[in-house]
Amino acid sequence: MANSYTRLKAACYTTNISMSVVTNLSPLLFIILRNLYGFSYSLLGLLVLINFCTQLLIDLAFSFFSHKFNISLSVKLTPVLTVIGLLIYAVMPFFEPKLTYLWIVIGTVIFSASGGLAEVLISPVIAAIPAKDPDREMSKLHSIYAWGVVGVVIFGTLFLYLCGEQSWQYLALIFAIIPLLSSILFCLTEVPKVSTPKKTTSALKMFKEKGVWLCVLAIFFGGASECTMGQWCSGYLEQSFNIPKMLGDVCGVTLFAASLGLGRTLYSKIGKNLGGVLLYGAIGAAVCYVVSALVPVAVVGLIACALCGFCVAMLWPGTLVYATDKYKNGGVFMFAIMAAGGDFGASVGPQLVGVISDGVIASAWANNFTTTLGITIEQLAMKCAMLSSAIFPIIAIILFAIIYKDIKKRKQSLISIEKQPN
Repeated sequence: MANSYTRLKAACYTTNISMSVVTNLSPLLFIILRNLYGFSYSLLGLLVLINFCTQLLIDLAFSFFSHKFNISLSVKLTPVLTVIGLLIYAVMPFFEPKLTYLWIVIGTVIFSASGGLAEVLISPVIAAIPAKDPDREMSKLHSIYAWGVVGVVIFGTLFLYLCGEQSWQYLALIFAIIPLLSSILFCLTEVPKVSTPKKTTSALKMFKEKGVWLCVLAIFFGGASECTMGQWCSGYLEQSFNIPKMLGDVCGVTLFAASLGLGRTLYSKIGKNLGGVLLYGAIGAAVCYVVSALVPVAVVGLIACALCGFCVAMLWPGTLVYATDKYKNGGVFMFAIMAAGGDFGASVGPQLVGVISDGVIASAWANNFTTTLGITIEQLAMKCAMLSSAIFPIIAIILFAIIYKDIKKRKQSLISIEKQPN
């Protein structure tokens, strides 16, 4: 049984690494795709929107109809979909280069569906494995995603630097090896049974709980705070501070992901006071957004982007832990609806950056500011977009303050109960 759990954990971990590929492949290629094919910032941001909206649809399907799915089969098919999506993403533009964007979109939809399945199913699978401290196991799972991002960005950046921008399709093919490994591992183990609502009405009753909506809103703004910076920090550093792409990727996305992974790893090892971690993390993220947008010094902007990763590290997994602990009978529904909230935030945030950037570039008033500030129109556009995105962690501060008070109140109630004489 121990060996079976070891293989199962390895399958789940490699699936989460595949999610880091799915989520970060297109952002890693943003500037390359813009240079090679002339895609606008809005079209580039649309790839992120498609990614997370597809995941959102999967999340919602499992929120209401999880009882109608074969959970074990769905888990095992998840990495298979990732492989298929990456193959279409990489191979089809070779045959129809004029339809490159279309094939990238189709590939994105397919591997994003696998990402949605992974978000909904991998966490409850890990939760179903016996453990002394389930909260830390969940944090470990999410930390592996962050370290996966570090590996994806470093390997991808070095590969593109050594082999050239034209080789981006081969990079996607190489990344397909990871979900292929996950598929093999899942074939060698059994997936434990996870609880699901017996019918759709059982899931609908959960929406009457105000606390559920608080959790969904919290993970929405937490997800937006994390993914907006994670998806755009490389392009932001390159455009706003004229940092070369390789340096922007390595120092931007990699440092952001490394600090994200560090925060989650530390919590998985020594984590406590979840409410305080969430609240102060949101406050720190808001400061990082504002500093990165307003301070004109490249080093300061870089540090702010990197530190933001540490600040947002627990906003998504921490909210998930809080929600599933408070609603223990939620089962797959709770994981699915929380994933839906996070994915919605992760889709809205990055797309907002693209829309605001293109809007500033197209506006007549922006040219006057560029002359006054001594920067280019694209630099101004990216700074305005990043500053506007600070609204996500700012609102998150309010929501996590409520969660902080609730956690503190629940702990005090538990202590009072324990002190009562038998």
